[in-house]
This record gives sequence, C-alpha cells and structure tokens, in this order.
Amino acid sequence: MDFAALHHQAEPLLIANVWDATSARLAEQAGYAAIGTSSAAMAAMLGHEDGEALGFTELRQLVARLRTASRLPLSVDMEAGYGDSPERIAANLSELAALGVVGVNLEDSVVRQGQRSLQDAAAFAAMLTAVRTALRQAGHTLFLNIRTDPFLLGLSDAQAQTIARGRLYAAHGADGLFVPCVVQETDIRAIVEAVPLPLNVMCMPALPDFAALARLGVKRLSMGNAVHEQLQRSLLNMLHNIRAQQSFQAVFTHADH
Repeated sequence: MDFAALHHQAEPLLIANVWDATSARLAEQAGYAAIGTSSAAMAAMLGHEDGEALGFTELRQLVARLRTASRLPLSVDMEAGYGDSPERIAANLSELAALGVVGVNLEDSVVRQGQRSLQDAAAFAAMLTAVRTALRQAGHTLFLNIRTDPFLLGLSDAQAQTIARGRLYAAHGADGLFVPCVVQETDIRAIVEAVPLPLNVMCMPALPDFAALARLGVKRLSMGNAVHEQLQRSLLNMLHNIRAQQSFQAVFTHADH
C-alpha cells in the first residue's frame, strides 16, 4: 500500500514522529507503518529553536540518515518550506523526493522574531498550486500534508478559519489537512464533514482516544514533539537521581519497563 493510500483506511494512520536514526529504527521495530520527522525535536537535538532555525542543509543531511536507518515511508516536516518563493520551496522538496521521501508537511503560518502568525490564505494557496505544478513538471510525487494553525494560535474563530482554509487548500493541490491542537469532537467532526481531505490531528492531553477519532473520521495521527519532550524529561530526572543518590541505580530501576 502506498503512502497516500494509508490515509484512506478505516483506521487512522498512526505516524511515529522521529528525529534521528535510533528513533527511526525503533519505530520500525515497534511495527509502525510510516514515520515522519518532528521539526521541533530535530531542531532541539542540535540546539536550535523550532521555526526553521535548523537550516535546510542540516535538515537534508538528517533526512538522508533517516532514509538509511529505516525502510518505512518517510514524511518530512518542512515547516514553511525553507524558501521565500514557490520555486525555492519546490526545489527543496525535489531534493527530498530524490532522497526517497514520500511526503511533506507545509504550514500556513510563519515564525518571525519569535512570533508565529498566519499567512494570507489566498497567497498560501497560490504558492501551493505553484509548488504542486513544479513538482509535477520535475517528475516528483509527494503527499502534501498542509498544516493550518488557527487552533494552535488559539483564534476565536478557529473552526471557521480552519474549514475555510482547508477547503481552499484542497482546491489548490493539498493531499491532506493537518490541524494541530484541535481536540474537541464537535470541531473535529465539523472539519471532517466540511473539508474533502484526510484529516490529521496531533497528540494533545485532551485529544480523544484513537477509537473515537476513527469514528469521527480522522485519517492520520501525529505525535508532534510530545514523545521527544517526554524522553528529555525522563533523561533529566535520571541525571538528577544519579547525582542525588550517588549511585547508578537510577539507570537500571525501570530499564525493562
């Protein structure tokens, strides 16, 4: 089954979000059907903030390592595309496609001077059409999972904006719609019913369980940076315990759990 088809099953596609060769290998060993990068985790791994602070050259090198580490289909979080023109973004995506990447995330918000804001929807849609056309002309097929951020930004009209943007992007070349931070069933149901794209939601404390999400019509589940952050908290706790206990017992206490 190809990557696009994985988004049209009865059960949502559960993506393992990874950041290095080890996490990619472990996801494959755990039986996941596909992996996707976490931009925040990859940036943090190299001491950067999220928001394209990790350069595209570094990102491409990390992606190449992931491709050698795992045979699973790989989707790459490209944030806003690492380019200020459709031509540059398409060229970046073509480089990833040449490495064997099967899909990318592109988001309709940008981070400038530490602040995230939505791009103009019509301008983003026009960029999306141009990128899709350029990829087709270059002979590349990528699953374009388009992230829209009204819920992430906490906008008062988040549902209406998400639906309007999702419908617009569907008409301009999107293959999927990624809506981070949506958790209410009423919002999820409304988006699924109104937008003709497979809906991708992200790990959040209040997100319904997978069975409920399947009943609502969600087609893809992402971890975002949540697993990586939890691992960092566990590591910090272990390092504190080693110093406090003056022993390495903390390393082995829960090693098999």
